[in-house]
Amino acid sequence: MLAFPVAAETPARLTVTGQGVAEAAPDMATITLGVAHEAETPEAAMDRVSVDLAAVLDNLRAAGIEPRDLQTSGLSLSPVWTGHEQGQRAQITGYSASNTLSVRVRELDGLAGTLDRVISEGANRFQGLSFGMQNPEPLRDEARRRAVSEALRKAALLADAAGLTLGPVLSLEEEGADMPHPVRLEASRMGGDAVPVAPGELTIEARVRMVFALGE
Repeated sequence: MLAFPVAAETPARLTVTGQGVAEAAPDMATITLGVAHEAETPEAAMDRVSVDLAAVLDNLRAAGIEPRDLQTSGLSLSPVWTGHEQGQRAQITGYSASNTLSVRVRELDGLAGTLDRVISEGANRFQGLSFGMQNPEPLRDEARRRAVSEALRKAALLADAAGLTLGPVLSLEEEGADMPHPVRLEASRMGGDAVPVAPGELTIEARVRMVFALGE
């Protein structure tokens, strides 16, 4: 008598994905600004930039911005060429210097006043304003919970529609949790005649993939 192994039937499975979104008001802003000047000599151009940037930094520290939230970067110096437009031989007629400063503002109530302060104190380049969270992890966790909840809801719905019984979870995998990014802006003005700013809301999206066993 010969015995042959019997292949076990592969249990039915259901794979679903879930997406969760969590939103919250930002509690921090990052300003990117700079100082740029032209002068006849590179030393003079750099000196003008250094003086104005030092005044901006002093003013920000006086406003309560901590040293850890101030970072300079993007220092540059380049010649200024003229003569191209007249078809003449180009020549150096001066030098352009610039320096960039990144400022984290942790008290949004004072954001508009901070913008006014740095502009009035010599910052002549404004390169961006972004909002964020000082601690985004609770928001990210809420998005994860909602993603799992959505996957469970979809799995139950699909199994019921197919006349099957939803079994235990066989696997659960996170497919990603995005960093906070702006989703809505509402026009507002912080302070009397200050620069208008709109913090809006931030959102985090999380995605999960779940595999369930199915029964008859």
